[in-house]
Amino acid sequence: MSTLDEIKAKIDIVDLVSEAGVKLRHAGRNYTGFCPFHDNKHSPAFVVWPETGTWRCFGPCNEGGDIFKFVMKRENLDFKEAMQKLAARAGVEIKEYQRETPQQKEAYENLRKLLEDAPIYYRSNLFANKEILGYLRAQRGLTDSTIETFGLGYAPAGYDNLLKHFSPKGYSEQELIDSGLLSVREAESQFSNLSAGLRASLQSRSFDRFRHRIMIPIRDENGRMSGFGARIVDPNDIPKFLNSPETPIFSKGRLLYGLDRARKPIRSADQAVIVEGYLDVIALHQAGYENVVSSMGTALTEDQMRLLKKFTRKIVLALDPDTAGQKAVLRGLEAARSAMDKEGELGFDARGLLRNEARLQADLRVASIPDGLDPDEIAARDKEEWARIIENARPIVTHVMETLAAGQNLNDPKIKNQIAAQVLPLIEDLPNALERDTYRQALARMLRVDERALMGTQAQGPKVRRPRGIQKSQVQERHTDGSSFAHRAEVSVKVAVSVSSSKLVEAYIIGVLFRRPELLYRLDRSLQEYGLAALDAQDFEYTDHKILFGFIRESVEQDKAEHHRFVLDALPESLQSLSRDLLAQTEKMDSVDEKLLEELLRGVIKLRRVAAGENLNQLRFLQEETQQSDDGRASFYQDVVLQHTRLLRDLDQAHRKMAQKRLE
Repeated sequence: MSTLDEIKAKIDIVDLVSEAGVKLRHAGRNYTGFCPFHDNKHSPAFVVWPETGTWRCFGPCNEGGDIFKFVMKRENLDFKEAMQKLAARAGVEIKEYQRETPQQKEAYENLRKLLEDAPIYYRSNLFANKEILGYLRAQRGLTDSTIETFGLGYAPAGYDNLLKHFSPKGYSEQELIDSGLLSVREAESQFSNLSAGLRASLQSRSFDRFRHRIMIPIRDENGRMSGFGARIVDPNDIPKFLNSPETPIFSKGRLLYGLDRARKPIRSADQAVIVEGYLDVIALHQAGYENVVSSMGTALTEDQMRLLKKFTRKIVLALDPDTAGQKAVLRGLEAARSAMDKEGELGFDARGLLRNEARLQADLRVASIPDGLDPDEIAARDKEEWARIIENARPIVTHVMETLAAGQNLNDPKIKNQIAAQVLPLIEDLPNALERDTYRQALARMLRVDERALMGTQAQGPKVRRPRGIQKSQVQERHTDGSSFAHRAEVSVKVAVSVSSSKLVEAYIIGVLFRRPELLYRLDRSLQEYGLAALDAQDFEYTDHKILFGFIRESVEQDKAEHHRFVLDALPESLQSLSRDLLAQTEKMDSVDEKLLEELLRGVIKLRRVAAGENLNQLRFLQEETQQSDDGRASFYQDVVLQHTRLLRDLDQAHRKMAQKRLE
């Protein structure tokens, strides 16, 4: 993940815009408000898309962008200043750029390729081992289709299988170590009497990290191989699950298993379910519950929660029924402090969790699994039961209250006091007054005490810190005034093309033009031949792409330096990493100019069509919302809708002409 992507992932654009004083209201899956960049009192033409982290004004500004562009325009900063400001807010360290050497670039590409080749190797071993394959089919209930879909494999017993297999393919021992597939043997005391040379040789010998285990490929949210999870076959082996070590590509705290396949189902269901096991995820997907992911066998981190936040604000934690399982998940969710006391007894102090819930503005619930079964066992015995379990998931505070009270003598005043002392700080951390009152009443009923007694003995603790710039009235509106976070992801109109694909198209267009700026004039002429406007910075959503395109445009309008060299020399340090990635992505692009131009033209048409479609969906929503209004807003939106409708017509016509030309 690049520095820019990390900053974007950690900053919620809705929070950022709200803190700037823009009063946002829920409108479909998005938010609307009055534009802060021009006099705007009647038509709330400013729209924020939380899913993509972008914004646009449909009024006189006619501008848009991401968090960087918003801060640049709001505070009159350049890109570097905005990046530094947002990095400080996100807690992201901006490392000094160092140009990647050809050797480093090759090593990184080989690492990616190796990780893509490894599942093929493990898969071949699985289908050659009838015993392990039979275990997955019979005891885990997995179909061959599911095994293929999730790329399951088998690591045979032995210590040098990988080296024997991959060395002839050109991979070095060090690359296998760097990928996390091999481990380096630690020094042993019996080597102390050997010569230094022989001792060093023995200590550096590597061995297969995964042996006699079921292999589960782990991919990032974009589907790129990152590492492996490995489950034991022999019940006497330890640990039960073994992950890849931390590498430049594999970071447990920033990955969620299954998210590459669960992204769309999570968005469609407006809910993500987190379970503890990789095989639970696979079994539930097979049963039709595809909005399920898993953490990496460790505490759930805030980075992982932020990943989910891109797709939904509703998160359900499906805990194992045993107490240890519930402790482990809640301990991880706190992020800032442990949920257990020193003796290890059940002592839920989920304040860190609630702080994250408030800060990330999510709706977090807990589903308890009955009868001592794992999620995959539930799905196997009754698919509908899993749906009921998730539907009955309880808010975090309710879960903590009931868990603390289970098996306790609630007639004992000391027990009442202990439970109240742990639950009241959680209640007081809630940002919404109505929720606080409701939970206090529920706690009073459970303990069979007068609510006034709880009010008089509230435990003191740190309150949820509101972001600077948001007043109490604004927070309450965003929680209770018709824009509940539980309903943030309501869909008013379906968008035909995925936003993530648009970002990839943007990157491709910029990457090609970065390598070959001279193609820009020819692209502009082609667009004009099809009745479309020349390529402009406003065609790109992301600020880094806009800035880079500006340098590309400037390069072809000057004659003092070679175009590509001009862009390289003009590029600020803050965009060096992006430029390096773009060059790597387009290294194998088509060498025929005519084919390149056709791809660029199709890409521009797609970008514009996606943007126009999304804008049109939002505008129609706003138009319907103001049909009963007499303040002129309905006619304003009607004019803008007509503009976007004409643009879509022109784009479709250009697309048909391109298709016809290819047939001639």
